[in-house]
Amino acid sequence: MKAALISLGSVSSQWTLAAMKQHFKEVDAIDIRNIEIGLGSPQPEVLCSGKPIGKYDCVYAKGSFRFVPTLRAVTSALYKTAYMPIKPATFTIGHDKLLTHLAFQHHNIPMPTTYLASSLTAAKKILEKINYPIILKLPSGTGGKGVMYAESYAAASSLLDTLTTLRQPFLIQEYIETGGEDIRIIVGGDKILASMKRKAGLNEKRANIHSGGEGEPFSPDAHMKKISVEAAKAVGADLCAVDILEGAKGPLVVEVNLSPGIQGITKATGADVAGKIAKFLFERTHERKQAGTSVEAQQLMKEINRGNGAQNDEQQIITNLDFRGERILLPKLATEMTKFSEKDEFVLKIAKGKLTVERA
Repeated sequence: MKAALISLGSVSSQWTLAAMKQHFKEVDAIDIRNIEIGLGSPQPEVLCSGKPIGKYDCVYAKGSFRFVPTLRAVTSALYKTAYMPIKPATFTIGHDKLLTHLAFQHHNIPMPTTYLASSLTAAKKILEKINYPIILKLPSGTGGKGVMYAESYAAASSLLDTLTTLRQPFLIQEYIETGGEDIRIIVGGDKILASMKRKAGLNEKRANIHSGGEGEPFSPDAHMKKISVEAAKAVGADLCAVDILEGAKGPLVVEVNLSPGIQGITKATGADVAGKIAKFLFERTHERKQAGTSVEAQQLMKEINRGNGAQNDEQQIITNLDFRGERILLPKLATEMTKFSEKDEFVLKIAKGKLTVERA
């Protein structure tokens, strides 16, 4: 199987690329900054430095919020022909904190109480009725950027006056006391691939590794695992990081990260996080191809069985074989046509480049 990693080429991406090469037959690294999308024809065309990128079985696209339009366009173009762990619309949702919280709200994901104010006047009315301290957030931003802490009405009001000059919406969120700690969990489908607890640095409220936080191993309980998986599904991600605060109300999800760095969590846990991500991508891709093969087999069976007595005729089928170590797994279609059973005995006629299997 052939795969591609579309990214900015960070260290985390380089680790993931190397790990993917241990599973896929061929893996290409594509710099997202060289991507072009051709629109106007029946099918959008994805180009890299002016040349079509070709066909892949798996494409893992990731990058910062600055590349959301490109990531969404690429995924929209390739989603039907390759396994991609993140849906097209998810890039818009996951890189916008407001849309993320709306998705959490819709799917009943526990999260801190959050407000969106449409004006400075409305925002200050909210500030008058909530408890302090609070958190103010800009919709976009990663690594703790765009997150501000206000311990009083005066501090919050001053920050609001500044934020309104940016002419963009902002979120007001209750502050969850966790002692400067949060939980980072990397989700792959219905499983937890890695998890750690992050502790904020000195004189810092944000626990992000990029903000000076430090990580340590952490094992989430069944309830937290369930919440993490549901949060990822809520935004439409098959692979992402979920950030959780553990407070008096229990675990609360604060955001998802569609392009998580894995250096910090690898160091904290000692686990081969890149390897787990690559294995997950390979398994999902294999499942997708098998499902597609099954559908094709059903269609082929219908064609074969058309006409009088066609089911009894010898048929020639060109297909790929599934090699499991030194064993060959025949396609399901072969079993359906031959009516072979594990209770039967068989005669194998073997020659170089040829294998015939007959019921004894």
